Formats: sequence, structure tokens, C-alpha cells
Amino acid sequence: MSIVLIKEIVRQILTTTNSNHHIARVLAVAPNTVRRYRQRLTKLSSDWQTYQSMNDAVLLAHFNRRKTPDKDKRQPDWSHIQTLMQMHKHQTLAQLWEEYCAVDPETAYCQSQFNFYYRRYLKSVDVSMRQTHYAGECVYVDYAGKTIGYIDNNTGECRQAQVFVGVLGCSQYTFAFASKSQKLEDFIEAHNRMYAFFSGVPQVVVPDNLKSAVTKPGSLPIINRTYLEQSRHYNCVIEPARVRRPQDKSLAEIGVLIVTRWITVILRRRKFFSVEEINLAIIALLEKLNRRPFKRIDGCRHSRFIALDKPVLQPLPEHPFEFASWVSAQRVNSDYHVAVEKHYYSVPYQYVDRQVEARITSKSVELICANQRIASHVKSDIVDGYTTINAHRPSSHQAYAEQNLEHYLVWAKSIGEAAIALVDSQFLGKPNYAMTASKACSQLKSLAKLYGEERFEIACQCAVDIKSLTVKSVRSILQCKIDQRRNALPTQSELPLHYNIRGAQYYQQGGL
Repeated sequence: MSIVLIKEIVRQILTTTNSNHHIARVLAVAPNTVRRYRQRLTKLSSDWQTYQSMNDAVLLAHFNRRKTPDKDKRQPDWSHIQTLMQMHKHQTLAQLWEEYCAVDPETAYCQSQFNFYYRRYLKSVDVSMRQTHYAGECVYVDYAGKTIGYIDNNTGECRQAQVFVGVLGCSQYTFAFASKSQKLEDFIEAHNRMYAFFSGVPQVVVPDNLKSAVTKPGSLPIINRTYLEQSRHYNCVIEPARVRRPQDKSLAEIGVLIVTRWITVILRRRKFFSVEEINLAIIALLEKLNRRPFKRIDGCRHSRFIALDKPVLQPLPEHPFEFASWVSAQRVNSDYHVAVEKHYYSVPYQYVDRQVEARITSKSVELICANQRIASHVKSDIVDGYTTINAHRPSSHQAYAEQNLEHYLVWAKSIGEAAIALVDSQFLGKPNYAMTASKACSQLKSLAKLYGEERFEIACQCAVDIKSLTVKSVRSILQCKIDQRRNALPTQSELPLHYNIRGAQYYQQGGL
């Protein structure tokens, strides 16, 4: 009840003859309230002028006396009760009252008084403790408004590092991390570092509505896809704060304020040359901050974290989350390739004309259609280049793509040395994928298939002997059956003696 309304009740009681019900009806209060005020005024026996000049605080003390605890009753340990309420989500105040009452029912408060004094205790602690935060349930994250400057060693420019802050709801255990920006990659890395710092994962993460966290804010916010992937990796839930509702993440706001006072302001007076140096300095100050004792409750952030949050945090996965960005869906071209960061990657030809998304990590590119991975490639930085897996091509394209020196050499080795010599001669002085050489080798394969590999090898040997390593020569040898006559012709070791034969001596003497 406001002080103005109290004064009006007192004035009408002391200066009018109206009944309690009439005054209550006019001032829209309960008749019993007016009756109680009238009884109090009768005992005090003062006039309206005295109350009119009275200080507001004194007047309130006359009519609204604060209930004081009964000295004969046993006071519970409210700090311990509050700790138990935070440790277990399904802990009830009624059950704690029963335990308290069972110790000594004669000196125990009744349940209504127990609840009343517990609510009063909650109002006496820090503002951040007025809400009930269960152990291991929530972490509140945000970026501090104040930045920390550093000089870039590579360029000499003065840059500003962003300070990421995470606060566990129950223990208020605080984490801080400096990054180059608030972009998605730095935002994801800050979360990885935060979970490692806590050595566990809470059930819920409450971020602000920055673009790295929320693609589209509103009553049904759309979470950034990479951020959502990270939450699945760590098995936690993202519940963004409502737009322009800082009370939804009050602990993050308080954590930002505390980090700014005890870390950022101190480090802004120092000179740094990299973000890594800033984070090393933050670690030392963060340890001091988490061990600073609370003013109104026992312990510190670190001790409450060890006792409350740490035992119930979810375990960390085997590997930290690997950052990956997404490229929006695009239609697969007729050449079964899609463009990802100015490079072209193949997908199975069956997916031509379908929508495909790309997931990009630091080392790989994954192509996804209808939530199924259909291809994976090693990431390439070649602009306008092509990365193609042969299995993604149709069979006819695979056969055409195999037309190169390595492919034909494998075939020639299965036939013989002469065939290898013929294949090598076609690519002599030409690239391994030379079109003319590939066509010539394709014709050689056709001849081997038509005449048989045995005759083909003999024909190639004939071509080698006459030093005419061409497709035309091999075809002519096979068509004229020279390869068959070559084996049938008799050989003569030396010429017979004849008077018409001059002999070698004749030519050695100069024809004399």
C-alpha cells in the first residue's frame, strides 16, 4: 500500500464520521484494513495534524510493523537451504521444512512461517541470486561492450579484441576469452574454450541475439546452423534471450560488468601484440576473480562451482567441435559439379538438377542433399579449378576420362614390351592427357582386340625393328600378315661361295 493511500485512510478516520465500510468502498481497500488502522489510531490517540507532518518512514512504522522472528523458535540455516534448492531441480521447500521440523518440532517454525522467512532471506542476498538457478542447468553468454586493444605484429595496426563472457547460473563461475571479432568462427571457438574451462557442458546455453547465434530473432528465433550443430555435438540446448529483454540473461549482464571492472579495465592499461597474449593475461586475472569471496553469502564462485555445478555438468565429448560453415543450397549443373568458394567439386551424376548444400571445414568440403552426405572432398584453394572423383562420372565418361598415358601403359604391360614401346612413342613429347596420343592408343587397343594380343605383340615388334612406331605401320603389318611370315621365313647364317660375289676384301681394298 502506498504512503499516499495510508495518509488518506488516516485522514478520513480522524476527520470524518464515515464508517469503515464506506471508507473502504471509496478508497478501494479491504474493510478489515480500515478497521485495523482505526484500532491502531485509537491506541495512539493523536490528531490528523500530527500524522500529516510526520515523516513517511515513521508513519509506515506506526501502521505497518515488520514481522520479527520469534526468539523462541530455532532459526534454520537459510544459506544451506538455498544451496540445497539450487543443487536439485526437483527439490521442494516443503520437504526441507519436514526435515527441519523433524529435528525438534517444539522449536520449529510452522510451514507458513518457514516459507515466509525463506522468501525474506532471498530478498537479502545479491540481486543475481533472486532467481533460482539449478546446478549445471544454464550458462549465460554475451560479449562485453569494452574491448582490449592490441598491436598487430604483421601490419602494425592497432586492433580491438572482443571479450566473450560466460557465467554459470548456479555458482556464477565466470569465464572470459578474447577473440579477434564476434564473427561466427570466433564465436564458436569461444564456446569450445568455455566448455573446456568448465570441464563439462551445462544443459542450456542462453546467448544474446547477435548474428553469430541467431539468424532471425523473434518469437520463434532461427538459430545459426553452425551454432546449432555445435549444441548437438555437446548435447546441450540453445535458448536465446528475448529481443530487448536483458532480464532474460541478467547473469550475463552482471558477468560482463564484473569482467569489465576486474579484467578489462586492468588490461586496457597494458600493451599487447596479439590476442594470445591477452588471453594469457586474462587467465591470471580470471583466477583471482573466481576466488573473490561473496559479500552476502558464504564462499566464492570457485568454491560454489566445485560444490554445485561441476558434479552435475555433462561430460565433454572426445573431440572438440570443428568449425564448419555452410553454403546455401544450389542446383547441380549438367556437368555434375557445384561451386564452393570459387572451386568446383563433383557429386554423383544421379544428383544432376537437384539442390545440394555444402558444409566447409578447414580441411574438407562435404556436399549434402536431403540431409544426406553424398560426397566429400579435400578442400582446394585453386580458383576456378575442378576436383572430380571418377566414380561420380557415368560409365561412358569414366571410360573417356581414363584415356591417358598411365591407363594405356597398364594395358600395354599385360601384352608385352613391344606394345609398351608403341604406347610410349605415341605420347613422346606430349602431355599425359594429349588427345591425339589417346586416340592413337585407342586404335592400338582396337587392333589388339581384332587380331588378338599375340599377333598384335609380334606386329608391334616388327614395327620396332623397322623403326616405324605408328598405328598405320602396325595396321599394315597385321593386314598384310607380315607378322605371320616373319616367323615362317628361313634364316641364312652366311652366303654360299660364288664367283660373282666379290666379298668383303674387295671393298676393303677400295674396289681393286
